[in-house]
Amino acid sequence: MKRQPRNPKTDKLVNERLISMAYGQIGMMQATAGFFTYFVILAENGFLPLNLVGLRVSWDDKYLNDLEDSYGQEWTYECRKIIEFTCHAAFFTSIVIVQWADLIICKTRRNSILQQGMSNRILIFGLFEETSLAAFLSYCPGMDVALRMYPMKPMWWFCAFPYS
Repeated sequence: MKRQPRNPKTDKLVNERLISMAYGQIGMMQATAGFFTYFVILAENGFLPLNLVGLRVSWDDKYLNDLEDSYGQEWTYECRKIIEFTCHAAFFTSIVIVQWADLIICKTRRNSILQQGMSNRILIFGLFEETSLAAFLSYCPGMDVALRMYPMKPMWWFCAFPYS
């Protein structure tokens, strides 16, 4: 309350520092977490990352029902698409997980979380609401048709933790 209001001509709300932090550091970490989870799911289903290069044409071919993965297992078009849409849901949930950490990091830039505290109830509600929405979109029946988000294994939620 002791600080003067900002000067709208010289003190900009969005500056280079904010843009570089939002898109450069935070955005890149979220994208890295999403892609890591994406590749973990594909690798667990037999498609190792090095073998994915150049696979898009065969992957999207509706008439190719014997596409071999890295271990020689054959995949039908429908099964490949289920894995792909599961990866999309996992990418989304990975970003949600990383946003938890981003919020806490941005909230506690100078003080630790123990000094700062988490007394903002609306903020806490927002975190749980965001997570429950991600879980709803991932596991609710009918979302596989509506949004092409297939359910994923619970352990895949933890792939984004190293990037949080």
